[in-house]
This record gives sequence, C-alpha cells and structure tokens, in this order.
Amino acid sequence: MRHFDTDSRKIAPIAVLGASGQLGGWLCRLLGQRARPLDLPDVDITRRDAILNALLELRPASIINCAAYTDVDRAEREPEACFAVNATAVGHLAAAAAQLNCQLIQVSTDYVFGNSSPEGPRPWREDDAPAPRGVYAESKRAGELAAQGCPRHIVVRTCGLYGHPTLIQRARNFVEAILRQAALGEALRVVSDQICSPSYAHDVAEAICWLSQSDFNGLVHVTNSGATSWYDFARAILDASNLSVSLEPIKTAQYNAPAPRPEYSVLDNARFISLRGEALPSVQAALQTYLRWRNDALR
Repeated sequence: MRHFDTDSRKIAPIAVLGASGQLGGWLCRLLGQRARPLDLPDVDITRRDAILNALLELRPASIINCAAYTDVDRAEREPEACFAVNATAVGHLAAAAAQLNCQLIQVSTDYVFGNSSPEGPRPWREDDAPAPRGVYAESKRAGELAAQGCPRHIVVRTCGLYGHPTLIQRARNFVEAILRQAALGEALRVVSDQICSPSYAHDVAEAICWLSQSDFNGLVHVTNSGATSWYDFARAILDASNLSVSLEPIKTAQYNAPAPRPEYSVLDNARFISLRGEALPSVQAALQTYLRWRNDALR
C-alpha cells in the first residue's frame, strides 16, 4: 500500500468529505496526517454557510468530495434530497474552493452515460457527450458541471466501488452483498446484460491521491482495467471464495428496478494512463487483492 502522508505541520491539510464511506475511508488512510475528515453529523455539505465556515477555518490545499447520495432507486422518490447532496452541495464546495484558491476533486460516476453509443459498445471517453437517465445520474452530471465552476478542479468518474477499509461486514456494495447472500445459502439472481468495470475503492483512492499531487486540471476516468457483467463478476466472487450456491443470470428488465441502469458504461482510462504512465490493476486482479485483504482483516 502506498502512502501519501507528509508532515502535516509543514503542508496544508486535505479535506475529505464523505470520509466514513469506502472511498473516503481509503483516502484518509493513504493521506495519513494530512487528511481532515469532514462528515455528518459534524458538517452538512448541503448547508452553504456550514461548509464554507468549516473550510475557511481549515484552509485546505485540496477538497476531495466523496460524499454522495448513492441509493439510485430511492432517488427516484426523493429527487430534491438527491440533487441537494449530489449537485447543489457541489456548487457550495466549488465556491468555497474558489474563494480559498484551492483544488476541488469531485467524484462522479459511469451512470452519466445512460444511453448506448451510436457506434456500438466501446469504452466511453471523457469527450463523449453524457446522457444521464434517472434522478441519480442526472444529479451526478449536475454535480460535475458545478465542480467545473471552480478554476482548479478535477472531476474523477469511476464505477461500482467496493471495499471499505474498516466496516467490512457493514459495507453496502456488490461484493459484500454477494458474499452475505451466499453465506446464508441463498440463491442468487444477477443481471447479465449490464457491462461495466467494478473498481476496488483502494485503487481508485490511490489514483486520486496521485492526481491531487499532479498538475492535471479537468475530467478523467479512473477504474480498474477491463470490463465484466455483474453476473460474471458475481461468479468470480463466488469462485474466488469457494462458495457454491445457485447463481442465475437474468436480464435488466427482470430485475424491475425503479431507476434505469446503463447497459454499457465501461470507461476509457487512456487519459489517466497517459498522465500516470500505468493503468490500475485489472477488474479480476483487483477483486483477488480485495478478497485476500478481506480474509486477512477478518481473522
């Protein structure tokens, strides 16, 4: 594990919003003493004065926003709450960062690509036009645009994060959901017609730490390399964990979720690779790394 912490007495701190989540948790670990976690109930990013006062007191070198309303189905019933966190609050952060002349790093999602490419399935590039479908996707796209109002900004799009650094069994992500159901011997039905790049939160956090120290400004895609369906990813989880339960592929229409899901939302990482000189580990390798770490942590 790489660490990016430096003597906090000499270098300005980095504010991490959503620090109790998967990505925020790993960022705090990797940044060490420089990280200043900001999270509910201490700071409510939807309250402009509250977040501005907290940041003016802290005067960070960077603001990394991992806080988000992520329940895509519930968002269809609570659009105002979803937009308040994913869009309006980002505008507050952008204004604060501009006032402080500091960097804002906003974490976004593959869900901004809700439609199929007219060219047929291919990884989405940063210069492709977003077409968000559903309240969650629309709110995250609005958050991207809000972040771009800050002169010094990085918008990081990623996908399907999993792997909490501490609250493993309480974590809400696809990998843990599959493991929990399998441990109970429950039959699994998983969609096979949604293709994406599920990503280990540690790897994405490490990439964000690197980006925060670079001269890059703009939009960049950061996921583990390669692609898979959720069904194939579930099969890989079960096989790697030596779990034998019924696993049935289903179509998205059978899942019957309130919010639409992208059919193909693989992100092209060429820009990040050109910046850093190397890609993140593959989807399969990252899963193996996480499961080994998880097993060790649970001993």
